[in-house]
Amino acid sequence: MTFSFKTFTGALALSTLLALGSAHAKELVMYNGGDVTSLDPHKLSGDWEDRVEGDIFEGLFTEDATAKPIPGVAESHETSEDGLTWTFKLRDDAKWSDGEPVTAEDFVFAFKRLMDPKTAAQYAYLQYPIKNAEAINTGKIDDLEQLGVKAVDDKTLEITLEQPVPYYPSLLTHYTAYPVPKHLIDKVGDEWVQIANIVTDGPYKPVEWVPGSHVLTAKNEHWHGGPDTLDIDGVRFLSMEDVSAGFRRYQAGEIDLMTDYPKDQFKFIQENMPGQGHFAPFAGLYYYVFNTAKPPFDDEKVREALSLAVYREVIGAKVLGSGEPPAFGWVPPGMNNYPEEGARFDWANEAYPARLEKAKALLEEAGYGPDKPLNVTLSYNTNDNHKRVAVAIAAMWKPLGVNVSLENTEVKVHYANLRQGAFEVARAGWLADFNDPVNFLDLLKSGIEMNYGQWSNPDYNQLLDEAAKTQDLDQRAGMLEKAEKIALDQDAALPIYFYLSENIVSPKIEGFVDNVFDKHRTRWLSMTE
Repeated sequence: MTFSFKTFTGALALSTLLALGSAHAKELVMYNGGDVTSLDPHKLSGDWEDRVEGDIFEGLFTEDATAKPIPGVAESHETSEDGLTWTFKLRDDAKWSDGEPVTAEDFVFAFKRLMDPKTAAQYAYLQYPIKNAEAINTGKIDDLEQLGVKAVDDKTLEITLEQPVPYYPSLLTHYTAYPVPKHLIDKVGDEWVQIANIVTDGPYKPVEWVPGSHVLTAKNEHWHGGPDTLDIDGVRFLSMEDVSAGFRRYQAGEIDLMTDYPKDQFKFIQENMPGQGHFAPFAGLYYYVFNTAKPPFDDEKVREALSLAVYREVIGAKVLGSGEPPAFGWVPPGMNNYPEEGARFDWANEAYPARLEKAKALLEEAGYGPDKPLNVTLSYNTNDNHKRVAVAIAAMWKPLGVNVSLENTEVKVHYANLRQGAFEVARAGWLADFNDPVNFLDLLKSGIEMNYGQWSNPDYNQLLDEAAKTQDLDQRAGMLEKAEKIALDQDAALPIYFYLSENIVSPKIEGFVDNVFDKHRTRWLSMTE
């Protein structure tokens, strides 16, 4: 019933979209990777979901074409001298797509809903800088009214923080800081997010959602920036995980923008599709996570041996062929408020043959080797590129006496398994939400849902907690670098490479700007016929 109703209502909306202005609406067709879990900003965790959500919602701040924070729903703000109290004035013309005004109470309601343990928002911790947020979200305070958010009046919002946060505007661009429509949720509850009910406050609104197929958007006629300022009428976000099939459709002109591509086509793209391949450094980490709750991955020697044996230098250069730089640390280079390189493995500069011999010795000390093989199940989400990496790493582990069984599932199932601890060693990836190293270091902190391997170290946790209270940025950076070194010394996880953005953009798309966060909101793009 749900599927057919979505399709019916979407068909009506699509007919409206196609009638816009002329017989030919400008619809951008995007290969978006996995299927979205929800359109509810409190129920998301993936970059493929962020691409949809960032078009249909807008927070106090939003991103410009270079991914820098700019005013969104808030037209202005003031910060107290101690950096703890932020006061935002909302735009008078900020409206939901049903024409109702966006109010300060919508933000208060959204932050309380995000922190309510009943919501079970995976990403709630990103907003822990708000006063009492962590205590409420973890059940230590059972009173949502103590959260440091207050509606002074309909158009004035006040947020009080636990301590000053140097990157706070960037944090407010994230979907965990989006408002949600209190007037609608009060009326229909969780049904608000169904396509027949949902209202949004961004430049676009969703008009059709067919799970497993696509999300379709259209201009939001009530958006404060004005729908006439938007060149593209809507986006069809395709739920596709077969990147090779997607690339063939791109070549056939059926897709306008690829957010991934088959790595074995890198040279072909460079030679035959000039200007269409966008491969630029950006803040992201490709890594494997060990389930430290399961033997033998609770043994540091096993984890170190497996990490040492990964020949990172050849992954981007040879296995993928697209040049991703090897990761010998956890935090990508170039993050704000941090040393350029950060911490690194002690053996980072050793030649690979020496690392391999050390790995063999460590695994033998742990009780494994050719006579007693270590059997490992390596899980990854379905994607040709992930498979290439997994096959290559399985071959690198073979000389240690490690037998690898590969297991792949669709992206939603894969990450559900990670959250539930249903894996041994698994592929994961992280794209920065804001420009600060703590966004990566938090992935290994105790109590954080994205700490899939459940690695825990009290000294690491304490350093992150102390850094959060330290206003001296140099002193703070030193604490964070020390924490990173602890994680590397204990092989908390296995960093493999730092990402390059991997977009393929049709020549008819203009306004696509490479940036270190790989954010490309549709409002900044235009299309030629």
